Amino acid sequence: MTNHNETLFARAQLSTPGGVNSPVRAFRSVGGTPRFITRAEGPYFWDADDRRYIDYIGSWGPAIVGHAHPEVVTAVQEAAARGLSFGAPTEGEILMAEEICKLVPGVEQLRLVSSGTEATMSALRLARGATRRDKIIKFEGCYHGHADSLLVKAGSGLLTFGNPTSAGVPEDFSKHTLVLDYNNSQQLEEVFRTVGDQIACVIVEPVAGNMNLVRATTEFLQTMRRLCSQHGSVLIFDEVMCGFRVGLHGAQALYEIQADLVCLGKVIGGGLPVAAFGGRADLMKHMAPLGGVYQAGTLSGNPVAVAAGLTTLKIIQREGFYSTLTAQTRELAERLTAAGQAAGHQFCADAVGGMFGLYFSAQIPDSYASVMASDKEKFNRFFHLMLDAGVYLAPSAFEAGFVSIQHNTQIIDATIEAAKRAFAHL
Repeated sequence: MTNHNETLFARAQLSTPGGVNSPVRAFRSVGGTPRFITRAEGPYFWDADDRRYIDYIGSWGPAIVGHAHPEVVTAVQEAAARGLSFGAPTEGEILMAEEICKLVPGVEQLRLVSSGTEATMSALRLARGATRRDKIIKFEGCYHGHADSLLVKAGSGLLTFGNPTSAGVPEDFSKHTLVLDYNNSQQLEEVFRTVGDQIACVIVEPVAGNMNLVRATTEFLQTMRRLCSQHGSVLIFDEVMCGFRVGLHGAQALYEIQADLVCLGKVIGGGLPVAAFGGRADLMKHMAPLGGVYQAGTLSGNPVAVAAGLTTLKIIQREGFYSTLTAQTRELAERLTAAGQAAGHQFCADAVGGMFGLYFSAQIPDSYASVMASDKEKFNRFFHLMLDAGVYLAPSAFEAGFVSIQHNTQIIDATIEAAKRAFAHL
């Protein structure tokens, strides 16, 4: 029998580097052949062999209301019929900005862009332009897109600037980036005590999703907020992944800590390319055409993408949406933990809002180092056993998972039954 996924993957590798347009899709971390998706609906998608999977990546977060939600599809169809792109402002952009400013604490003004990378890159430029400083702080394991300044790993010492993690990133680009340990408040204090007057900004995922799901501690974020305020540095919350995922008002409301700038994406596009960065009006006034910090984009605020995002934002505000989503995700994590431990494995899971993490370790990780210490090979075997059973998890031990409002108890029951069989075979 022809395996259409294998055929497509072989064909894709002839015209596309690695056969994919984003590296994690290639299954290099877990091995095997990536699934080429042909359609999706609710909590499911189907591959090129018409095999159905319960989907726990949800396009890496955006599909919070489920795939192909009828209201979102209708909004996109109606917007497309009016024209795909104009290169001129539309009322939809105003409505989107007003909605986000209403929902996200501290965001008085924002700028729409097309990707999370654009949002974080632009927020960094804004912070540097507003403070007239060059140095930035990021944290090991946090991913903020593929801008040069952010593709940096830790240096050899506490005050050693970071090293590029990608070919093509000049040393000069990374020499202004300090990379510290996630959840290490003492280290943060030490760096600010030494070079605090040179730091333009601190950028952090308050709920990390790119080293698996790892929560920041309240003390860590409070220390960050205090130090930035004391030294005139800009605190940037990268909520591209966790924004509208951990709750209706994001991680700022969850931790009761207000950032100066917030980066958003994923959910606000409803599955289409929309992202944003925004914050205090006195910072945003530095953006062109008002100020000297330049940023532009032909497709920024694209009317079709805005229609999808705006409709999604309306749906998630309905009564009971987040209480249901949070309960479903917590149930999944708790039952997976129970199943894994009952089978004798060092295994645990965690959940925040509609995000979850799976760890083949004795304890829920709190840092990049503790995530790296988990049993990656056992995860890889578990991933393929679940895939064979029709459950599609993130194809990496270092990525968070996502639940949609359509992942009801019946879906979770089916997932747990598959997991019990997988744990038994490990």
